[in-house]
Amino acid sequence: MGCIDRQVSVLLISIKSYSPELRVGATCRINVGLAGYFSANYADLVMLPLMATTNADNLTESPTLQLQASSMAVLQLYEQLKVDDPPQVRINVCARLILAVFDDFYEELCEYPFRAQRAFENMDPQASLQISRDRLSLYSDYIVVHGPRIREVYPELASDEALWEDLDTCYRPLIAARYEADIAFGFAHSIRRNIHHGIWRPVAYVFSRPVRNRAMSMAAAHQRFELEAGLDASTIVTALQIPRFKAPFRDLSGDTEAVAARWQSLCDEGEFDGELPVALDILEAGFFRDLTAFLVGRLVWPDGKFSPFVLALLNDESGIYIEALLYKTADVHNLFSSSLANFHVTNPLYFQTCVFLHSLMPLRPLGQHFSTIGFNHVGKVAILNEIEEQLDSSGEVFASSPGFDGTVAIGFTFNSCSYHLKVIRDQPTRSYKWGEFVGVDAVLEKYRIVHEINRTGSMLDNVMYFNFRMDRDRFAPELLDDLLENAAGSVQLSGDSVLFRALIVQLKIIPLPVYFEKATEEEIARAVNNLGICIKNNMSANIFNRDLDARNYGIGRYNKVFLFDYDAVEKLTDITIDSNVDLEDGEEDIPDWFFSDKSVFLPEELESGLQIPGRGARRLFREVHKDLLNVDYWKNAQRRLQQGDVLSLRVYPEARRLTSTGQSAD
Repeated sequence: MGCIDRQVSVLLISIKSYSPELRVGATCRINVGLAGYFSANYADLVMLPLMATTNADNLTESPTLQLQASSMAVLQLYEQLKVDDPPQVRINVCARLILAVFDDFYEELCEYPFRAQRAFENMDPQASLQISRDRLSLYSDYIVVHGPRIREVYPELASDEALWEDLDTCYRPLIAARYEADIAFGFAHSIRRNIHHGIWRPVAYVFSRPVRNRAMSMAAAHQRFELEAGLDASTIVTALQIPRFKAPFRDLSGDTEAVAARWQSLCDEGEFDGELPVALDILEAGFFRDLTAFLVGRLVWPDGKFSPFVLALLNDESGIYIEALLYKTADVHNLFSSSLANFHVTNPLYFQTCVFLHSLMPLRPLGQHFSTIGFNHVGKVAILNEIEEQLDSSGEVFASSPGFDGTVAIGFTFNSCSYHLKVIRDQPTRSYKWGEFVGVDAVLEKYRIVHEINRTGSMLDNVMYFNFRMDRDRFAPELLDDLLENAAGSVQLSGDSVLFRALIVQLKIIPLPVYFEKATEEEIARAVNNLGICIKNNMSANIFNRDLDARNYGIGRYNKVFLFDYDAVEKLTDITIDSNVDLEDGEEDIPDWFFSDKSVFLPEELESGLQIPGRGARRLFREVHKDLLNVDYWKNAQRRLQQGDVLSLRVYPEARRLTSTGQSAD
């Protein structure tokens, strides 16, 4: 069927998202030199053999967030869609309606980083947390509101697949020259999946791949400062003007001199092998998360290599000040970990931003960078592409994960894969110890909740796919038999395909018991120390893991420990914290906590529950994290969380702080 021609704008963004000094709420169309990113004939739109839906596509309840009022364009197109016009006209109207809804969504999405900046400037941590929650659910909220509404006025879309093919034919020219075409395309397909909710009908992700070389050909997202004689305070002062803070600095001159002095000290200590950088690149953005802002840059060395240069900024009654200088690759890996809340970045050029971050962390999958800065749906497709490419290049197939079998989930991966995949069992194994099983959907809900909170740097993110399809020959026969027998409610065969009702994908790490088998005493000691930090950071997010067993924790590339199993997590504020320490030997009275209808935690039993190997490692845990064995420590944290306090986290080593007097392990 034909489409009505329409001139396509090259880029739609909100003025407020691109030019902070002109943020007035208006919408404009501007060209930033990105025309041609999507070819006119859509040759770069590739059909992936991986098919999936995501969280938004399975929601049917109304969102909790109050969306902004729909634009006039959306309202008018809804009225046009109600008219009983010829099919080709209605299809075109529907395509333009979906794009208009997307424009409303994308404009609002681009506002959030500047809301986060205002929260930082106003020292409002509660607003910062709410902004993060709202932004994370924004995509789903738009899909949940408009999917059913479009279905109501155009019910044929729910049953006639041919209409969607024609609609795609109309929709693609409307977005072809847009910078955000990949998000716009995914948005339309999420609407499609929502309209087909409840029907096992996987829809292919077919928008273009965010490949590195294409992104690097676009307009730059950073400023370069040439360095003739090393790094000096005046260069840092200039760089700090990039975020355009409205709040004053406490002592800009003193802070930048301190950074320059720290830098010179590192050079004198031989940190950079006697070389001097030739340039400093700074992303043209502020990065905001919780109580902290970051200026993100990289040093350019004579051989063309890069190293991180990141300033952590805090704000209090005396003004903004530089709290830390991060300069190691491990620092930025942990800072930009997907186990933390997303960053709010005040630059709409997300492709270039991710390529910049990838230059600092080349070992991290590119898809993780998109998710880290809040473009989760771009990241989801990038992850699918990466898994597919790793399968093709390695010739491997999915097999059961090494180590112990999961009690509630079946895990699988392959050696060359950067990710670990899991499916929830229909029923847990016999080692399940939490009474009646709450069911697959309840477990999936826990994984979803963890995805939507600040994971405090100590909980792996969960990329969740629904109605996911892969080729049958990608799976080892033993794994496929296990999935079909023990997760039949979530996995089905359909010809040469394996269909997943729900699939969880996490970044691959090494489970602690597997790590301990080959680790040295020094490595075990470091892991045990980081395990305690992980538990404390989880506490800060109001997360308590009832199953305090080392098997539920893993270690990443830079020795950081993460919680990765969530079937036993609860809010710390919902837990009964008590102790048996004061009970006298031989006392027969039943302790009060025995009658609690909540989960009960006895801190003195934490060490034995973790099953840390070796006396030395257990002794170290007691010495370094003795507060975790103290009931008052836990009750105080619980009380503060109930009062709405935002607890502090450790997201970079103490030694990186400019005021640090001690050293901490990297």
